[in-house]
Amino acid sequence: MGGGAAFAASSLTDAINPLYGVPYKASGQTTKGFDCSGFTSYVFDSLGVDLPRSSASQHEVGTSVDRDDLQPGDLVFFNTNGRSISHVGIYIGDNMFAHSESGKGVVKSSLNDPYYWSKKYVGAKRVSIPSLTE
Repeated sequence: MGGGAAFAASSLTDAINPLYGVPYKASGQTTKGFDCSGFTSYVFDSLGVDLPRSSASQHEVGTSVDRDDLQPGDLVFFNTNGRSISHVGIYIGDNMFAHSESGKGVVKSSLNDPYYWSKKYVGAKRVSIPSLTE
């Protein structure tokens, strides 16, 4: 085992940090532009994990996690269309998550945002990332 939680957090940070500012692009899956699930798929792929393509299908994998038990690397899900899971991001700690938001691109936002994200939050899933636990 190498470094535990501190190693995991730094590996996740190393995977996400270069992506801040990448523009939003519908169906985008590359550093030229990401949609939300394209961003999460890209980050997890860089860590050796293959995720399904859509936010709804990503919600089908992993183990459910209570909001009070979130850890960096957990996928956080939102209902932004009023019908179903329609947005996903990656929890990065301190009630913050990284995601690709339409109109903004890859940013970090607060889960506690009282005007939007906290109202749209649906749940979280923990997907095993072998490179973060070795």
